[in-house]
Amino acid sequence: MPAAYAFAHLHGRSPHPDVIEYLERIQATLDPFHGRFLIHGGTLEVVEGEWPGSVVLIEFPGGMADAREWYASPAYQDILALRTDHIEGDVVLVEGVGPGYDPLERAAKLRAADPGGYRR
Repeated sequence: MPAAYAFAHLHGRSPHPDVIEYLERIQATLDPFHGRFLIHGGTLEVVEGEWPGSVVLIEFPGGMADAREWYASPAYQDILALRTDHIEGDVVLVEGVGPGYDPLERAAKLRAADPGGYRR
């Protein structure tokens, strides 16, 4: 089973005491689901397009079920407004690819689904 990720694009950050409390409490909400931060702010370099804001990426090795359960958990829901009341953003849960993923296989499936539309 591939890991899943909570990916957040946050902007309009506000240095508010509630945000500090959110940061102090979030890891405890992740621990039961083995969630861990892979990216949390940090320096980013935009190489295509525009990207106002920062990035957060949290990994859930157990997959989408764990990511969904974490987000819906009473512990996380209890602190969520501490962030959302002061920071705008978009958050998605996304399933990762498993070991050995090969983009050539995806290309072949796309060609097979619409052989005339993807020909060179």
